[in-house]
Amino acid sequence: MKRVSIDVFPTRPETLSVAPMMDWTDRHCRYFHRLLAPRALLYTEMVTTGAVIHGDRERLLGFDPAEHPVALQLGGSDPEELAQAARIGAGFGYDEINLNVGCPSDRVQKGRFGACLMKEPGLVRDCLAAMRDSVEVPVTVKTRIGVDELDSEAFLREFVDTVVESGIDTVIVHARKAWLSGLSPKENREIPPLFHDRVHALKARHPERTIVVNGGITDIDAALGHLEHVDGVMLGRAAYQNPWILAELSRELGWPAAESREAVVEAMVDYARRHIDAGGRLNHVARHMLGLFHGQPGARHWRRHLSQNMHLDGAEPELLLEAMGPPADRGRAAAV
Repeated sequence: MKRVSIDVFPTRPETLSVAPMMDWTDRHCRYFHRLLAPRALLYTEMVTTGAVIHGDRERLLGFDPAEHPVALQLGGSDPEELAQAARIGAGFGYDEINLNVGCPSDRVQKGRFGACLMKEPGLVRDCLAAMRDSVEVPVTVKTRIGVDELDSEAFLREFVDTVVESGIDTVIVHARKAWLSGLSPKENREIPPLFHDRVHALKARHPERTIVVNGGITDIDAALGHLEHVDGVMLGRAAYQNPWILAELSRELGWPAAESREAVVEAMVDYARRHIDAGGRLNHVARHMLGLFHGQPGARHWRRHLSQNMHLDGAEPELLLEAMGPPADRGRAAAV
């Protein structure tokens, strides 16, 4: 497709972001992604308000300063609890607080939050308003285009019209609806059809808001194409399974980007050493890096060597270097 001039792309972080993904986007994953894309906006896994208020906050919310800009995603439906959790998150230094209105899992539904909240737009508005009143940093929402039988274009328009009454400036939309029963969370990310045009239409309806599209964006051309219609693209599984796409897209945007896969691995060796010295294990870090050489020479050796060895007691950070193969082969394997 025709490349859009990089002059049209602002440097604001939400132009490119990585979606909050349970069990994936922890602090180690975010540090890794930050090396690939220095300006992209990164998100935590969803954390419930109860966990934030009553749990081990350092374990749940702690992050490396290098991760900035980084957003905290909250799950909840009580405005007062969300406001309290937002204040705690802002106190930890997060650059944005996001409300999850898109997760369809049974556990989330039992807590009356996530995608089921789309059926209560007034409550979502009140939750966002309470959060916004409690912190100085931006408050945003991540939602679906619909839920169950509420899946018309008119429903999405009315839902967004209501929630922005809270005063929020940014709406992130996964361009699939969610089924609250009958589909697993994984199936909800794959089976409902994508309607990116509905997200594009939201931007036309709310030109004063920041509209970010998420869902099914797997390559550079698709991402750049969406940026002709909306303010930002949020990558999910594509960024996790083929993380080098973050560097490639950053470069297309005219942003700073990792120079090579090899340089990223070397930086992660130092990071993993610090983690292990603090009592951690190599697999906590290395598991997020399995896709780094996706489609490259040596990719199979990289994945196999890490998968077979990173969980072993005493596994050291130098395993990452070993997985790239002999030094003479690394330039070929790590080439951009």
